[in-house]
Amino acid sequence: MELGMIGLGRMGGNMVLRLLRGGHAPVVYDRDPATVARHVEAGARGAASPADLVEQLRAPRAVWMMVPAGPPVEETIEALLPHLAPDDIVIDGGNSHFKDSSRRAEALRAKGIHYLDAGTSGGIWGLEEGYCLMVGGEKAAFDRIEPVLRTLAPEDGYLHTGRSGSGHFTKMVHNGIEYGLMQAYAEGFEILNASGLDLDLARIARLWNRGSVVRSWLLELTQAALEKDPRLQGIEGYVEDSGEGRWTVLQALDSEVPAPLIALSLMERFRSRQAESFGNKLLTALRREFGGHAVRTRSG
Repeated sequence: MELGMIGLGRMGGNMVLRLLRGGHAPVVYDRDPATVARHVEAGARGAASPADLVEQLRAPRAVWMMVPAGPPVEETIEALLPHLAPDDIVIDGGNSHFKDSSRRAEALRAKGIHYLDAGTSGGIWGLEEGYCLMVGGEKAAFDRIEPVLRTLAPEDGYLHTGRSGSGHFTKMVHNGIEYGLMQAYAEGFEILNASGLDLDLARIARLWNRGSVVRSWLLELTQAALEKDPRLQGIEGYVEDSGEGRWTVLQALDSEVPAPLIALSLMERFRSRQAESFGNKLLTALRREFGGHAVRTRSG
């Protein structure tokens, strides 16, 4: 199948390579011409701009965006829109907020253009393992791009989740769950590391992946990380968040659904970025004030 792909980063670029392996004909664009050139060498057709990409595709077209959420998505749609025609399909495979996806779908529907929100999970492993795809939007548009989805995903690894916005909503909650799982592993292995028993953490992770109820792909990745650096001495404990964990917590508040684990895992990521916490200093000061407890002071 012929498909336009805009955004050739870690995810988008590997998706193009997987599509080429599956016999598809991607036309690719990225702001970096060198990145486009590398994918042309791999067998894709290169485009000099979004307009050029659309021009190279036969109608009705399908264009997949793998760009950061927010303004980059809006800018890409604005660049595409003058060149698209009714019955074309635009797919957002990034991590957009589901309300934005619903709004964009409605705006494009008025112009006769289909819009699919495709929550995409798989990271850098997707090239070999496949991508889990959660796709919201019109079923007819989903059916048209199904050959692409079948190639990108592992067996049974894609789903039409429902109306516009449902794909990105599902991916949002997926990432919230991911936060909680990662936090549980982080806390458990920190307790193991602090035990004083000289435990081999990588071997424990490997053991737990053999029949344990806590086995998972994330635990396999934990094992791999610990085998490379057993005490993680080469890593700074500064944990970013992509935004979807925040959105999941906000949605839980809007829906009045208790989600304490996901909320606390997000708070822990914020805490990890504090070189020195004012709140912790206040806790120490309060203990000194009411109980006369010792305080560690800074010289100078």
